[in-house]
Amino acid sequence: MDLDAYSAAHRDEWAELARLGSKRSFTGAESDELIEHYQSGASQLAAIRTSAGQTIQGDRLSLGLSRARLRFTGAGSNVLSQVPAFFVLQLPAALYRIRWLGLGVTLATAIIAVLYGTWAINTPGVISHFGTAEFRKQFTEQDFVNYYSKSAPSSFTGQVWSNNAWLAAQCIAFGIVGVYAPYLLFSNAQQIGLSGALMASHGRLDIFFLYIAPHGQLELYSLFTAGAAGMFIFWSWISPGGRTRGQALAEEARSLFTVAVGLILSLLVSGLIEGFVTRQAWPWPIKIGIGTVALAAFVTYQWVVGRRAFRAGQTGDLTEFEAGARRIIAS
Repeated sequence: MDLDAYSAAHRDEWAELARLGSKRSFTGAESDELIEHYQSGASQLAAIRTSAGQTIQGDRLSLGLSRARLRFTGAGSNVLSQVPAFFVLQLPAALYRIRWLGLGVTLATAIIAVLYGTWAINTPGVISHFGTAEFRKQFTEQDFVNYYSKSAPSSFTGQVWSNNAWLAAQCIAFGIVGVYAPYLLFSNAQQIGLSGALMASHGRLDIFFLYIAPHGQLELYSLFTAGAAGMFIFWSWISPGGRTRGQALAEEARSLFTVAVGLILSLLVSGLIEGFVTRQAWPWPIKIGIGTVALAAFVTYQWVVGRRAFRAGQTGDLTEFEAGARRIIAS
C-alpha cells in the first residue's frame, strides 16, 4: 500500500469524521453521516494497520474514531462521580427493601438462641459435654474476657472484620441456593445460645452480655441483614412475578449484592468497636452506648435514607444503560 496516496484519497472523509466527532449535538442527517464515516473509517484503519502496521496516519484516524464512538455510545461516567449516588440512593434503597425480612431474621435468631440456651441449662448432661470441668472454668472465668484483649487492637480488629465480612458475603453470594444463608444464621444462633448457657452455668451470664453488647449490636444486625439479602435473592427466582426467572434473578442479585459493600463498612465499624472499645476500662454504659449509637446510625440509614431513595424510584439495581436492555414484561 502507498500510505501517502491512500491517506490523500481519504483525507476529506477523515476530516469530516473528526469534525462530526467534535460536535455536541446532531441533526438526524448528521447522525447518519457520523455512523457512515465511522464504519468506513474503521475499515480503513484496519487496512492501514494490516499493510503498514502502526503509523502516524493510523493513530490520527484511530483518535478520530474514538471521539466519534463516544458521540453515539456515550462516555462512561467517572467512577468517583458515582460514589455519592451509590451511598445516597442505590445502597440505602437496597437495604430498605429487605428491612422487614431483616427484622424477621433478627427475631428468629433471638428465639433460637434463647431456646438453645434454655435447653442447655435445663437439660442434665448438656453443659458437661463442653470439655472438662477445668476447661469450662477456664473459658468462663478467663478466656472469654481475655479474648477481647489478647491481641493488639489493630490486628484484632482486622481479624474479626475480615471474618465477619466473609460470612456476610457468603450469605449474599450463596443465598441463591436457598439453604446456605438460613444454615449459617441457624448455626450462629445456636452458638450464641450455647455460649450464653455455658457462661450462665458459672454465674457469669452478665459478663457474657456486657462483653458482646458494645460491638454485637451492629455486628449481629449486619449479619442478619446479609442473611435477609441472600434469602431475598433466592425468593426472586422462586417467585419472579411478571418477570422471567432469569430476569428476576439478575435484577435482584445486582440490586442486593450492593448490600455486601455496605455491610463490609458496617462490619468494619463493629470491628473497630470490638477491637478498641470493648477492652477499655470504661463504664459499661459508655461502651454499650457507643455500640447503640452505631446501630442506630445504621438503622436510620436503612429506614430513613432508604425510604427516601426507594420512593424516588431506586431499587439498588444498576441504571438501565449500565444493566442493558430489558424485556417487556406482563403487568
